[in-house]
Amino acid sequence: MDFFSFFKKKSTPPSGTVAKDRLKLVLVHDRVNCSSQVLEMLKTDIIKVISNYMEIDEEELDIQITQTESDDKSGTVPVLYANIPIKSMRKVNQD
Repeated sequence: MDFFSFFKKKSTPPSGTVAKDRLKLVLVHDRVNCSSQVLEMLKTDIIKVISNYMEIDEEELDIQITQTESDDKSGTVPVLYANIPIKSMRKVNQD
């Protein structure tokens, strides 16, 4: 890897690539029968539960449904992807 390539400005993907990625996302949501309202409710519930144990950065939170190769390599399966930046842990009372 070229050391100086690390400092080069990264180019934005072509609009065709962005549109293709958005279409893939819509298709995945359709296949798992998950509307945007359900995904938002899921996000809200995840935030609520995790916030009991840690302080998170909700602005940088990224939760989505995507696809990955199945374990038996027979095709793709839907996956819930969550990238949740943690600011700090909360003290939890253990009774």
